[in-house]
Amino acid sequence: MHLKTKRNITVALVGNPNSGKTTIFNTLTGDRQHVGNYPGVTVEKKEGELISGDVHIRIVDLPGTYSLTAVSLDEQIARNFIIEEKPDVVVDIIDYSNLERNLYLTTQLIELGVPLLLVFNMSDVAENRGVSYNLPKLAERLGAPIIPTVGFKGQGKKEIIEAVISIADGEIKLPQATIRYGKEIEKELRGLEKLICQKNVVPKNYDSHWFALKLLENDREIQKKISSDEVITEVGKITEHLKNVHGENPEIDIAERRYRFISKVCRKTNLSTGDTHRLTISDKVDRVLTNRLFGLPIFLALMFLVFHFTFTLGGYPMEWIETFFGWLGGLVTNWWQPGSESMLKSLLVDGIIGGVGGVIIFLPNIMFLFLGISLLEDSGYMPRAAFIMDNIMQKFGLQGRSFMPMLIGFGCTVPAIMATRSLEDKHDRLITMLVLPLMSCGARFPIYALIIPAFFPHKIQGVMLLGIYLIGIVLAIISAKLLRMTVLKGPPTPLLMELPRYRIPTPNSVLTNMWLKSYLYLKKAGTIILGVSILLWAMTSYPKKAEITATDPDAIQSEVLAYSFAGRVGHAIEPVIKPMGFDWRIGTAMIGAFAAKEVFVSQMAIIYSVGEADEASETLRDKLQRNYTPLIGFSMLLFMLISAPCMATIAMTKQESGSWKWALFQLGGLTLMAYVFSVLVFQIGSLLGIGV
Repeated sequence: MHLKTKRNITVALVGNPNSGKTTIFNTLTGDRQHVGNYPGVTVEKKEGELISGDVHIRIVDLPGTYSLTAVSLDEQIARNFIIEEKPDVVVDIIDYSNLERNLYLTTQLIELGVPLLLVFNMSDVAENRGVSYNLPKLAERLGAPIIPTVGFKGQGKKEIIEAVISIADGEIKLPQATIRYGKEIEKELRGLEKLICQKNVVPKNYDSHWFALKLLENDREIQKKISSDEVITEVGKITEHLKNVHGENPEIDIAERRYRFISKVCRKTNLSTGDTHRLTISDKVDRVLTNRLFGLPIFLALMFLVFHFTFTLGGYPMEWIETFFGWLGGLVTNWWQPGSESMLKSLLVDGIIGGVGGVIIFLPNIMFLFLGISLLEDSGYMPRAAFIMDNIMQKFGLQGRSFMPMLIGFGCTVPAIMATRSLEDKHDRLITMLVLPLMSCGARFPIYALIIPAFFPHKIQGVMLLGIYLIGIVLAIISAKLLRMTVLKGPPTPLLMELPRYRIPTPNSVLTNMWLKSYLYLKKAGTIILGVSILLWAMTSYPKKAEITATDPDAIQSEVLAYSFAGRVGHAIEPVIKPMGFDWRIGTAMIGAFAAKEVFVSQMAIIYSVGEADEASETLRDKLQRNYTPLIGFSMLLFMLISAPCMATIAMTKQESGSWKWALFQLGGLTLMAYVFSVLVFQIGSLLGIGV
């Protein structure tokens, strides 16, 4: 018996940011990818798959883009995949309620001549707004079938799959639409196409007509592929000629011709465009939330509520988990005779349970933090935060769009650096990349959740957490200004972005995002943090001191640790870190935090558990409170906020900037800044007697 071989179809999803492209991707594949409401979330192609009968469909979710001119990196990724990978079907996700704006990308796909399916998403919004077109007639004029959908409800999924298979099999093939650019441009276009074919400069997989069109549009990425001086010279002559004829550069004229095509097609197929002057609910809400006077206070108030909610609700399950790990440590300890010494016992109780458990107890706080942020993201509010911050950030050398990677940085700096690909200007992108570690990522949160309750009263804990996040934002924009004035001079580009409509967050999307972030946190606890915890346990346990001279339990612990490898390293750097108020214990934990910020918590837990004979019932927060002052606690918060990012961040900066120079500049600059600020805060606070 022979099994029937499945046919393979590759599908590329493209579309404007906020068109619902990623929602359609999730609907088709069942992939649990987070759905964001702002440009920059989908910075790399993401893949999923589905099986329909004997057809295996591979679906690639390309970055959201308004154009295929390939100015920014995400546009380059989208265009290069379509041209070089040649998917069997390109599915263009279009916001039906904003049809004419979305069709600009469609015209460029038509120019490429790819097998095209148009998905008119958010058809429910279009219907509510009274927007209606003759879709069969519109499909004929655009040369591609049209499927209306409501992505977040899953409506249209079956129709999309059927249309994709039919297009790939050649069963649906409408006459290709033709976009006219005017007699003069088309004449020069034919001549240029003939020349580049004669000179054999068109790369493999590229259409000669499209290639010539992009040369006239002054597309830099296409120009880089030309090695013929004669072609380059001819393009320059044609450009000057067309500029003299039309009074403007060819790329502007070509863009205008595309818009004329769109306007004509929509006018001919229009049934009702609805009341375009009617204020939508989103418009009315924006009058308050993006108000020049109230916008920023509302943003700060919302963030405060998220942080207060995180500490208040997260405190109870955190205590339960802390109690569980205390019980587990006691259970394992009871496997040995009272007073007996065992390396295995110490490894299990102090190294693994103490180290990893010291990080896992903050999982509830992490979950509630990301729950709050996910609610703001999925409601459509976060792009408004970028709009609100734009005026402030422009004054400091950045554009409001840079705030998008910064918001992503509250989760993790690594994807935030990748999200800078949505920034078109090279200097904007590099500056944003360098200051991103100043955003308090999720890995820093366990440090804050350990130190803030240890040194500050419950009623101001939310304020302290909000303050630390705001300090990071302020330092980031000040650092951006300094970079813009010195090593990366140049004006910031203006903010051009689309604000998505508000919507009620779906429980599935919010909970999925919260779970994914929490899962990554747990995964790191079970891998990197476990490994580093075992390593630090070994460093704090060896070498063993033959004779102990001290008699007091605390003195015994200090003597044992001071003789170990970790103690020796800590004591070696203590003179350097003492001006910040830190002792050798804190210094040892800071070194390990370079692997992953959360490791600071696990290392402090190990350091304060190895060798202890008394006060076993004390929590790590109790021990910190007994050994340090609130001023030292605040100095620790500052240093861990500003200092050297983790290894993964440094590696990603090197990859995205293309140079170790910028990665090492980031590493050294942030570490020096952290040291200076922490020293100043501790020394001034000590002189004034604050928190001592």
